Amino acid sequence: MTVPTGRRERKKAATRQKIAETALRLFLERGYDAVGIREVAAEADVAVTTLFSHFASKEALVFEQDANFEQGLARAVTGRAPHEPLIPALRHEVHAMVRHCTADGAAPIWRMIDESPALREYEDSMRLRHAETLAAAIAADPESARSATACRTIARFVLDAYSLGREAADPEVAVNEIFRMIEAAWEATGPA
Repeated sequence: MTVPTGRRERKKAATRQKIAETALRLFLERGYDAVGIREVAAEADVAVTTLFSHFASKEALVFEQDANFEQGLARAVTGRAPHEPLIPALRHEVHAMVRHCTADGAAPIWRMIDESPALREYEDSMRLRHAETLAAAIAADPESARSATACRTIARFVLDAYSLGREAADPEVAVNEIFRMIEAAWEATGPA
């Protein structure tokens, strides 16, 4: 995540963080469905309009790192050094995402997500959006030279690697195993 530099940006980031932390605490204490937006806003000491200026929906409060993950995936493609291979850069980013999502204290959050149809649906749509953003970054990369279908497929594989790695008993081993398959698929779609 980029550190805000100006006072106003730091204040906005602090407000956003406070809202997200408050919402998560309330959701975990009382259950996602039992907590309303107005309660979150009141507990965070902000107006409902302020809450919605930071988060588009109640579900977005749970997935506070959504934009950072999406940007990180795109940056793994666009920010790598010239001639640095694509797949290892993506593997590195997915490892970072999985570490974040399997850190101490994350299990109750994932249980809450698994128990809520609204949160599962939001996560699914978020993953598809991330895959499309990643596919666009891969397709725009002059070194990729792959079809749009190949770029979209690899992007979805990468997002699946994140999901499967996060759920695995040994996330690091799982991500590495999945990325060996992704690497083989990427090579198979390469220019003849």
